[in-house]
Amino acid sequence: MRFSTLFLKSTIIFLALTVFTVCFWLPVLAERAAELNPTYAYLKYPVLLGLYVTTIPYFYALHQTFQLLDFIRDGKAFSSCPIASLEKIKRCAIGILVIYVLGMTCLALLQALHPGVAIIGIGIIFITIVIVLLATLFQQLLQNALEIKLEIDLTV
Repeated sequence: MRFSTLFLKSTIIFLALTVFTVCFWLPVLAERAAELNPTYAYLKYPVLLGLYVTTIPYFYALHQTFQLLDFIRDGKAFSSCPIASLEKIKRCAIGILVIYVLGMTCLALLQALHPGVAIIGIGIIFITIVIVLLATLFQQLLQNALEIKLEIDLTV
């Protein structure tokens, strides 16, 4: 169990560092995109702002996942704390989903949605939908297990 949670924590740290590094690289990419497409240069800052706003729920969800792994490692998987963490992860994923859907809709309405950006955006939307569904499923399973555990504790 310890190796599994350690491996997953390492993966979370890797994901956090990767996105953190990309955040420093985004302004350079945005500047290049503005130079290549001067007609869409006015979108540079709104798109950057949207991407940076997305990192807030992303990093918070990673933090909650880290805490969830701590609960599992400490043998507290069947308590109310992991259920609360899953709820927060689900809300973060919904927030990311809303930001990307709104952003891609705005870009599409402005006829500035590049096919490559659309593919990446659709991929992120799909991944966040899967995360919302998985978090909801695990949350319901843990809630049911917690109710059964409480019934057993009361019976004994």
